[in-house]
Amino acid sequence: MAQHTIRGLTATGRVAAVDLAWEPLPWEPLVDHYAVYAARGRAPEPGPRTLLAKTLYPHFTHAVLGPEAVTWHYKVVAVVASGERGRPAAASATTEPSYAIGEPLVAVGSFDHQGLEFALSPNGSSRYLATFPAGVDYRYGTSRPENDWPYLHPGPADSWAGRRAHTFTLRFALDAPPTADPGFALWLTDSHATIPGKARLAVNGTEITVIEFARGATKGSLEGDATRPGTPLKPSFVELPLPAGAFTAGENTLTLAKTEGSWHAYDAIGVFAAR
Repeated sequence: MAQHTIRGLTATGRVAAVDLAWEPLPWEPLVDHYAVYAARGRAPEPGPRTLLAKTLYPHFTHAVLGPEAVTWHYKVVAVVASGERGRPAAASATTEPSYAIGEPLVAVGSFDHQGLEFALSPNGSSRYLATFPAGVDYRYGTSRPENDWPYLHPGPADSWAGRRAHTFTLRFALDAPPTADPGFALWLTDSHATIPGKARLAVNGTEITVIEFARGATKGSLEGDATRPGTPLKPSFVELPLPAGAFTAGENTLTLAKTEGSWHAYDAIGVFAAR
């Protein structure tokens, strides 16, 4: 079925994910779905073992691929309502390595697409205000994620957290300031689907940027494992360089103040030495 061969297939790698896109096919004969196949090391042979997903749309994101740079190979096949299949189109992409593979200056949590190691996880948001009435003040090397860093970071839209801004402070000591700009990595297992909000990121009291969070699936308040097959969670990632001059010898503070919108759910957060 040459007329139903996928055209314009592209694969674009980013941190922990690959975005696939292709040209939509005509309505006649009716396309039932697109089958996406994937493999590491070589092009996949289409079949049950390599089937990654079926989708109705001419795009798909292959996510939850970890912090290392990895290469994936793909084939996409159009399947029409009669069950006939078009010829596959092929593409490959390599994910971008995360800052999180570097030497940590400070880190809370594991960059593993799960947030189960954090306080109150996976569904204890109702206890947030009683446990963290003044937000979070976490000292690296002394505090522990399971006690001192909650899995959800609420915002002013959250009635269960008092409908106010909440600031999470991360304290850590450096023998000397970095000589090159370190990398900031913030991984989320999920965020609110309609009002994920914004947060001010600051180092030692100096605002670096305002982070605008991606829309999630609003399921991360109840579960915290985005690696589970069929998970409804929608992970997202924020990575950017931080100016070396913002750091100092001795104690440093990194703050994330959620000033707009609703909650986001943590996978991990950290600052890493330049690679």
